[in-house]
Amino acid sequence: MKESRKEKSWFYRSFLNNHATVLLINILIVFLIIFLFSKISFVFQPVGQILGITMPPVILALILYYLINPLINVLEKKFHVNRILSISVVFIIIAALIVWGIMSLIPLVQSQITSLIKNWPSYWDSLNKGLQHLFSDPKMHVFRDRLMSADQNISKSFEKSMDSIVPQTFNNIGSALSVVTNVVMILLTAPFILFFMLKDDKKFKESVIKFVPNRARQSTSEMLTEMSQSLSSYITGQLTVAFWVAVMFFVGYLIIGQRYALVLGIVAGILNLIPYIGSTLALLPSLVIAAFIAPSMVLKVIIVFLVEQTIETRVISPIIVGNKMQMHPVTTILVLLVSAGMYGLIGMIAGIPIFAILKIICTRIFRWFKRNSSWYTDEDIIEEESQAPKTPQPEPISDITKDSEKNHK
Repeated sequence: MKESRKEKSWFYRSFLNNHATVLLINILIVFLIIFLFSKISFVFQPVGQILGITMPPVILALILYYLINPLINVLEKKFHVNRILSISVVFIIIAALIVWGIMSLIPLVQSQITSLIKNWPSYWDSLNKGLQHLFSDPKMHVFRDRLMSADQNISKSFEKSMDSIVPQTFNNIGSALSVVTNVVMILLTAPFILFFMLKDDKKFKESVIKFVPNRARQSTSEMLTEMSQSLSSYITGQLTVAFWVAVMFFVGYLIIGQRYALVLGIVAGILNLIPYIGSTLALLPSLVIAAFIAPSMVLKVIIVFLVEQTIETRVISPIIVGNKMQMHPVTTILVLLVSAGMYGLIGMIAGIPIFAILKIICTRIFRWFKRNSSWYTDEDIIEEESQAPKTPQPEPISDITKDSEKNHK
């Protein structure tokens, strides 16, 4: 044995038996696989088209699932109500609320939007008069010339766009009809998907675990449970906070006498789904409208915004959301920057939950590598497990899965 060890060359010692070299070779193989897949990407185009068609209603149903499923579980476990019956009752209540909203809220929103569009020319005229009065000072002649030049450029570009708007409108009729058709199909399909998600709540995880080897079923079940709880916390927390933000802005604008309070409150609630900058974006249209009314209204709007931010950050968000995503604020900001730069508004909304899921998967893979690699000692593994957050305990696997395990053995 000693002679054989001596006979081993420097190539074996430096490359074949070197952990860093093996790691680099594995990384190279991964990049080669990615390169080969990029060369045959046309093979996966039908898959992308299928996902583009099926994912929107599934995502909508998934969001509603995390909102409704806790109520269904309470009715089933605590009050022993049949699951299908409770789902049907909840669906009927939601349909009644939607009809009530259409009959009561939509006319109010429509009247405020119509009034805003009708009064917008007068607002614009008052803004132009104020700017002309501001730039009438001889000291502001440089800014006045630049403003006139910008105004002429805007007028010319507007005329050019008006010349081409008619043919573009006729060309875009087909795409507009396609978009409307897709939206209608999503709204009609999502309730059916939601019903079966709620009905077969526990069967989905069991059907996934059946395809996993026996030794990995427990960890896979824990990972799916952790991912589900993370998504549930994020979706329910964000929507609940957005609702209360809309209510606070609406009430605040009513108190100060701001026009279009209902529309501005709804816009604030929707934009609040964008983390960190949503409420600030919601402030801009309100400031524009307030500037047309009076300078004192601008100050009142800012006060309403500061009060809302104080209540949201000190009371509502800590109680409802807390730190369930376990993400550092710097990490959140970086994720928002990257996702917004790559996918725009959709990326800003979906970036954080997708990152949370990827984080769970990567953390699980790293823990597995740490336990099975010779790079780490038992002390490192014990220290890492003691510092790691407690994994939520998954529900026990059903008798069907246990029977399949016995038959496999």
